[in-house]
Amino acid sequence: MKLEVVFCKKGRLRYISHLDIVRLFQRAVRRSGVNVTLSQGFTPHYKIGFSNALKLGVESEGENAIFSIDGWIGQEEFKKRINEKLPEGVKIISCKKRF
Repeated sequence: MKLEVVFCKKGRLRYISHLDIVRLFQRAVRRSGVNVTLSQGFTPHYKIGFSNALKLGVESEGENAIFSIDGWIGQEEFKKRINEKLPEGVKIISCKKRF
């Protein structure tokens, strides 16, 4: 199952880079206990795809990410569990299934 997520990046966190956003979501997934699919191979990583990177210092309210999920989790449950682990300034706005 894949979930398409729209998130915002505001406030002081607008100064963190795209790679830091990727790491931020990886940590939030690990801490929340959501079963995101791992890649196969020698060094597995979470299967999370992000849209184009923003310039440093730019706020956004419509960034996209796609999470590949093992098993089933409700969209609102996913949103709630991840938002609990994200710092102030980054928040998931909406979440929907992707086919």
